[in-house]
Amino acid sequence: MFDWMAWTLPVAVFFVCIALMLVGMTVWEIQSPTVERKGWLPIATTRGDRLFIGLLSAAYVNLIFVGISGKLGEWLGMENDPSIWISFVLSMALLALILRKG
Repeated sequence: MFDWMAWTLPVAVFFVCIALMLVGMTVWEIQSPTVERKGWLPIATTRGDRLFIGLLSAAYVNLIFVGISGKLGEWLGMENDPSIWISFVLSMALLALILRKG
């Protein structure tokens, strides 16, 4: 069923984190409804809006990293490509920043 995708541990952890985040945000929204606020994003957003923008940003960070990891390994003189865990940490940090300050 899932043979079309390369299910490595980092990919599985990434999707599990997204699923847990969606469940957590749903419970949080039920317990404490959100109000729009203006952060450093150019629009007024709710928690759900910031989560959506953050998830899109996290996906783009991962895609960009996968796209440049071969060249990045060459530039840094590494024998192997850089670990995908680097992009996971960067994307989750960006997501947290958008959720908190956006």
